Amino acid sequence: MTQELSNTRSYRGQTPEQRRADRRSRLIAGAIAVYGERGYHNATVKAVCDAAGLTERYFYESFANSEALLIDCYNFVTGSVLEKILHAGETARGGKVARSRAMLHAYFSSLQRDPRSARVFLVEIRGVSAAVDRTFDDSLREFGAAVARLLAPEALDDELLQAGVIGGVIHIAMRWIACGYEPPIDKAVATALRLGTVLANSRRIAPRSVA
Repeated sequence: MTQELSNTRSYRGQTPEQRRADRRSRLIAGAIAVYGERGYHNATVKAVCDAAGLTERYFYESFANSEALLIDCYNFVTGSVLEKILHAGETARGGKVARSRAMLHAYFSSLQRDPRSARVFLVEIRGVSAAVDRTFDDSLREFGAAVARLLAPEALDDELLQAGVIGGVIHIAMRWIACGYEPPIDKAVATALRLGTVLANSRRIAPRSVA
């Protein structure tokens, strides 16, 4: 009974589960900072733990290895970005074009506001392993379906179109970042909007019959 109580009692108002969750969040934040500054392949567990203000023994409490942490960092960043994009689209006034512009502006603004997260989101996730590649692919599918659900429900069953549009916008963003966030964000958004309207106007694109 004494052992059970010692394992479940709170410390500074937090339960053991809450403390573990807090340490995990700190490790994710620390990893995003480290990966964003020096790159995933140049990062060490010690560097991540130092950034999180934790000793290395706490790393393996939450993550099996650095790859698992990278995946969780990527999911955290993409979840945050997607939430901002969808909120912008849901609250924008006007038709599909206005919603598309608002969503793209939220996307590009998020990348510009936090370059370290943008690096994790666009660069560090690629080519690490098959498991990480699957995470990236699953994320693209989630983004495509979520955006289509808001802008073009009729395109929900066209994953190729979703992948083409979302992938194209990502490549525009990568080039924009590589050029030092130039041209100005409104120009970058306008360029991406030309591609994004393909999804918004998908109903108008009738498939050609094969003779």
